[in-house]
Amino acid sequence: MKILMMILIVLGSIISIALIAAAFMKKDFNIEKEVTIKKSRQDVFNYIRVLKNQTNYSKWVMMDPNAKMEYRGTDGAVGSVSAWDSENKNVGKGEQEIVKLDDGKRMDLVIRFKKPFESTADAYMITEDAGPDQTKVKWGFHSKMAWPTNLFTVMMNMEKMVGDDLQTGLTNLKGVMER
Repeated sequence: MKILMMILIVLGSIISIALIAAAFMKKDFNIEKEVTIKKSRQDVFNYIRVLKNQTNYSKWVMMDPNAKMEYRGTDGAVGSVSAWDSENKNVGKGEQEIVKLDDGKRMDLVIRFKKPFESTADAYMITEDAGPDQTKVKWGFHSKMAWPTNLFTVMMNMEKMVGDDLQTGLTNLKGVMER
């Protein structure tokens, strides 16, 4: 009985320390990755603003080719939405909406995750001239995690995971655009 009590005290202490630590850890993260593409800025921007085109480059969209996809609104315009629903737990269910466009320069999106957990995130894609017929594309992601879920951001190294996925998507985009 003493051993069981000791185990419970140790486990309780570990959990308490983790929860206290989470109170002092950052609750948001920002990630930005970039790639240079040998194509004009306007050509690249016209391609990335169409949400259906993400099936050709976004790692997240490509993770489940059987996901149910739904598109609402005029694709490539403010207010257009792409929604997904997947049995794959790494894909889940959610939607993204274009909330702002600065033609040829920047697209801002809000991402609403519904499964496996509910949360929202902001994302953007920026195109900049990088020389004659070359475009630098930046893909950024910003999310806030409430206490104590912010502990998982550190434990799972979410910044690296999401950053690697963004970079994979940009590499895929480069391949598609430079064909």
